[in-house]
Amino acid sequence: MIEDFATRLDEAATTRTPCAQLSVGYDLSLDEAYAVQRELAGRRLARGEREYGVKLGFTSKTKAAQMGVSDVIIGRLTSGMVLVDGGELDLRAFIHPRCEPEVAFRLGEDTGDGPVVEAVAPAIEVIDSRYRDFKFSLADVVADNTSAAAVVLGPWRPLDAGLDNRGVLLEVDGRLAGAGSTAAILGDPLRAIPAAVRLARRYGLPMPAGTVLLAGAATPAVALRAGTHVSATVSGLGRARFSVTPGPGGQ
Repeated sequence: MIEDFATRLDEAATTRTPCAQLSVGYDLSLDEAYAVQRELAGRRLARGEREYGVKLGFTSKTKAAQMGVSDVIIGRLTSGMVLVDGGELDLRAFIHPRCEPEVAFRLGEDTGDGPVVEAVAPAIEVIDSRYRDFKFSLADVVADNTSAAAVVLGPWRPLDAGLDNRGVLLEVDGRLAGAGSTAAILGDPLRAIPAAVRLARRYGLPMPAGTVLLAGAATPAVALRAGTHVSATVSGLGRARFSVTPGPGGQ
């Protein structure tokens, strides 16, 4: 069952064809969902990608309340999801992608009290549910690797000040598409680190030195359209950006 569900989600992603929720006709548990996620990530690694990092979901109290959950969820980032800052994102590689501004951490060795923060950066996560109509249950989204699809990281810099209330702007073609605060990320993005460590240990996600952690979204997600330029700015950290293309011969 785990392998069958992973196959369904992998085929949906690789063929860009949405599938039905796994929970339709089956009472998928959270432990089973994380097992599907692990199998799904393993297929990406078998195709030559590398472990890159982890990401948290439902770090916003509002979003968590909408889903009726009391804890965050964790997903996996692989090297094939990484887009260079200022690069181009080909819409043909996705089903119905959306983007969110985030804060990213590069983590060092675990000193026993948790991993050291080597650097922090502004980031944009591209999410792309493999389910029809972008609708899912909690277990469904965990199995689908928390809708992880792509990530753009801005410039890394040392963590030399607090992050609990910094302004965040998401712009499309220079126009404001979303505005918020880093406080929307668990009250303080730094709280994402112990949360990620806890969940990674529980569900067997690797977090070696050099791991990149996406702490969570600071504004609601915005749908992506071809021909647009997207940027996210976090006060005091800088900006991450990319352009959206339909790809060669695309519409």
